[in-house]
Amino acid sequence: MSKIPPELLAAIKLIAAKRARTVIDHILEHGYITTEDLKSKYGYNHPPRAARDVREEGIPLETFPVEGSDGRTIAAYRFGDPSKIERHKLGGRQVFSKKLKQALFLGQGGRCGICCQPYEIRYFQVDHRIPYEVAGDQAASASQENAFLLICASCQRSKSWSCEHCANWQKHKRIETCRVCYWASPEAYEHIAENPDRRVVIVWTRKELKDFEALQRRAQSENVSVAELLKRIAARRA
Repeated sequence: MSKIPPELLAAIKLIAAKRARTVIDHILEHGYITTEDLKSKYGYNHPPRAARDVREEGIPLETFPVEGSDGRTIAAYRFGDPSKIERHKLGGRQVFSKKLKQALFLGQGGRCGICCQPYEIRYFQVDHRIPYEVAGDQAASASQENAFLLICASCQRSKSWSCEHCANWQKHKRIETCRVCYWASPEAYEHIAENPDRRVVIVWTRKELKDFEALQRRAQSENVSVAELLKRIAARRA
């Protein structure tokens, strides 16, 4: 511990989340922790997720290769550059209240903020409009409902994949770039993960299935997808 810069030690002391704390304490004792340690000693079947927990608490980690017990190269983690401490994340994510979720549910009319599909409240997740990885909780507080969206699990997965492959998420972490992204403001946006694209999610409900089936038959006859057919129809009428 004497080799760890005091500013990093001070930040580490603020971390209380169990999994992140496990990783941190092991590194403090041994200098680093391997994916093998995380899986065999602590029972974490997805070691990178445990390392990500530490990073999401604002503590920088470096990944480097080491030799595992079977002689193969595996990943290991140690503390990174103290100048990269993300102080707006220290202390971890805020816990969302039932009151906030209920307010979002009523404000969105019981519909997903992305695909607009109606679901029971239990199927929704409270989501930061500006990804936590980019801004921590500095761009959102539980008193600001407009800083969050209530979205379904399917849209949450789509957003996670899109954001994690975005250069701003990976490197730049500019809040303003995220603020005008589709995933933050689907009602008015300038890009999708920094790509100048536009996206429309359409779901045909039970009463509309005949309309969808008719589109599907027409798409098949033209040897295109339903999405491509809709684009062609829109282009002809524009």
